Amino acid sequence: MFRNLIPLLADRYRVIAPDYPGFGQSDAPDHTRFDYSFAHLADIVDQLTDRLGAKRYSMYVMDYGAPVGYRLAIKHPERVETLIVQNGNAYVEGLGAFWDPIKAYWAEDTPARREALAGLVTLETTKFQYTDGMGDVARISPDNWVIDQALLDRPGNKDIQLDLFHDYGSNVPLYPQFQAFFRERKPPTLIVWGKNDKIFPEAGAHPYLRDLPEAEMHILDTGHFALEDRLSEMAPLIRSFLDRNLCR
Repeated sequence: MFRNLIPLLADRYRVIAPDYPGFGQSDAPDHTRFDYSFAHLADIVDQLTDRLGAKRYSMYVMDYGAPVGYRLAIKHPERVETLIVQNGNAYVEGLGAFWDPIKAYWAEDTPARREALAGLVTLETTKFQYTDGMGDVARISPDNWVIDQALLDRPGNKDIQLDLFHDYGSNVPLYPQFQAFFRERKPPTLIVWGKNDKIFPEAGAHPYLRDLPEAEMHILDTGHFALEDRLSEMAPLIRSFLDRNLCR
């Protein structure tokens, strides 16, 4: 999703966009030998930023990247210069009906409830994530879901994703700590949110203003992967926000 945004920022900013283990071009060790948890993902990204010498950074958090990023933030609050939030949740209001079967899996980790989520890693759902609620579906390249699904269909990857669905529940008890970070550190924040997203709906965007009343919010007519059809609107907002808050 970030492939077209990165070059629009990279002339002035150092842009770091890692794939998590099990995603993209990163290694995908077997889930029986590797801990696919949000705590572990946050530790890995933390180690990466250390190796790259990124002692201070702005964070673009979206979907799974929100709890990973916020775990980093409560570990190193002094390092976070600004936040860009796009369909990334930190409030219970943002866990709508889509999450009901996943919550059932959190409550009772049984083979049946685990397997009930297997449909979430099929081509139908992958395409849905890219097309549902988009303001202009004609802008969405089919390469997106074809490439994503090829990676999801790698041997063992379904179990990786199901492990992470279960562990997402470990983030919810941390929401008060995330919110305390917002209130106490008050990082300059830009919220750009696809209002038609059924996974992380608009209801999860507005609570941020309780803790970050100075945040700049833009609710856009798009869906989950908002940059796919709203790059032309979002990139200037992001560039302006960073320039105003970092280039002083």
